[in-house]
Amino acid sequence: MVLKVFFPQCCNRADSGLLVGRWIAGHDSAVVLTVIHYPFIPGQVKQYIQQMQAQSKVELSVLGSWSLPKEGQEGMESFLRDLSTIFPQERWLQISREMGKTGFTCQVLDRDSSGRAAQRESKKKDEEGDGEAAGEGEEKKEEEEEEEEKVIFVHYEQRKVMLSQLHPIQNGVPDPQADPPSELRQMFQTVARSEPLFFMDKYDDGPLKSTHWQSEGREASIIVELLKQASVPLCLLISWLLSIWTWICNIRIFSLYPLRFLSSKLSTCVQLSYRTEHMRTLSSPKAAAGHTQFMRKANILVSFLVDVALGMLLISWLYRDDHITMLANTLVPAADHVAKELDELLQWLMGAPAGLKMNRALDQVLGRFFLYHIHLWISYIHLMSPFIEGILWYGGLSACFGLTFALSLLSDMVALLTFHIYCFYVYGARLYCLKIYGLSSLWRLFRGKKWNVLRQRVDSCSYDLDQLFIGTLLFTILLFLLPTTALYYLVFTLLRLVVVLFQGVLHLSVDFINSFPLFAFGLRIFRPYRLAEGVKFRVLCEEPGTALHLLMEINPLKGNTVIQTYRTPTYSCYPKDSWAALVKKLFVGELIYPWRHKTTKTD
Repeated sequence: MVLKVFFPQCCNRADSGLLVGRWIAGHDSAVVLTVIHYPFIPGQVKQYIQQMQAQSKVELSVLGSWSLPKEGQEGMESFLRDLSTIFPQERWLQISREMGKTGFTCQVLDRDSSGRAAQRESKKKDEEGDGEAAGEGEEKKEEEEEEEEKVIFVHYEQRKVMLSQLHPIQNGVPDPQADPPSELRQMFQTVARSEPLFFMDKYDDGPLKSTHWQSEGREASIIVELLKQASVPLCLLISWLLSIWTWICNIRIFSLYPLRFLSSKLSTCVQLSYRTEHMRTLSSPKAAAGHTQFMRKANILVSFLVDVALGMLLISWLYRDDHITMLANTLVPAADHVAKELDELLQWLMGAPAGLKMNRALDQVLGRFFLYHIHLWISYIHLMSPFIEGILWYGGLSACFGLTFALSLLSDMVALLTFHIYCFYVYGARLYCLKIYGLSSLWRLFRGKKWNVLRQRVDSCSYDLDQLFIGTLLFTILLFLLPTTALYYLVFTLLRLVVVLFQGVLHLSVDFINSFPLFAFGLRIFRPYRLAEGVKFRVLCEEPGTALHLLMEINPLKGNTVIQTYRTPTYSCYPKDSWAALVKKLFVGELIYPWRHKTTKTD
């Protein structure tokens, strides 16, 4: 039988006293949390343990005694052993360490077995005439009992274990029918929940003195305490501002269909609603219920601060050396250049592109139709050219809310500036899709089949001669007009995909800033013990005559696991369809919308 004792490294050189900790239920192991030094009054020790139990909700008890003999304390070990009668426990650990040795010696005293030993000693004094055979038999039994009870000391760093979180995280109320937590998880939870036990240091004037990781002084930061005091009025101010903003958004005019539709499609509005939800989470007066909620709040706060910092850097670049004027002066010539290239492209398509023989009548109609849209768009751009610099100047101020706002606004401006390309794509896709579905329907007519709309399947059908003749004529016309339509659809689909790719990069950048767990990743880099995946052991000491000593070290969580576990839920900008479904849509001419929807929230 093996007894495991989790012993804090900070108590290796503590003065003699009592070991306070907890027996782990369901496992033959104990967790030592602190050592209360001699001298002490047992009644005060019991009262102190009861107070700590009420604060920490941990079943604390006196596990045994710790002895580190010094000059003038020769009888200390026997005195501490006698305390087992004052603090009755099923087991009493009597751990001692000799000066100059690394290992400990441990005696496990059971209440019943100690009583039997006392009875044996009295019998040896009264009955001196017992036979040697009986004495040898009792000695063999005692040796077998000592061999069965083996003790292993597992040394741990108390501060790291208390601040770390063992993964996977278990939130909520445990199910009584489920398997109980593992021994290691119970040990981590015991140390973490026993934080009130570590508030007593050597500067306290109380009657008890103890040794733990904060016994030399509490670990605190003046900056952190000042931020805690300042966070209360700041949260109240943010909550008041959010209530005003919510009241404005709930005005009836904003719930009308056109405005509601535009707000759901514009990236800036989606990002604004996303940040509003973040501010509600941060300004909540309730404390974080658990580790997951605390990490979510911390990740949101750090992400928001980094976002604002990057936005201020962008503002400092835009409003320095008159960069906005330079951008406005290059925007109109760039639009003229794009229009000229599209004009030349359409003139090329209206001829004999790549030597292909096109339907001249349909080619001329489509070419002139698209050229007319280009001339309308150029007229609109030149009409808006006097206001472009002002739009850029005021739009650049949105970066003070964060770089994500500036990128979202840039995505919306790209969508507006390339609206004519989107119109070309829609016209070509609708015309191409109409012909594809017409050809597929007429192809079923040749085979004597039709599409059953009610049952959503293909059924057999008999057609007369007139229907077959008209179907043949329509099939021939659509088939010979398909190459011209397909060429226009292919060209404008490629142009549209270029715009969608650029907007996708912007959306991915915004999504990365919003969802990347910067705080958790910073902990993984600078304090890896805070996010624990498990532990590893190595032999610390194995001296003859002492128990086995192991050193417990924390294995940090892997980087990709940190990102997957603590990634902030976002409104996904990724396509909901697979690549195969996307290629199928492009082939049959179905429209592809790259818009971001508020309802597509993913975790």
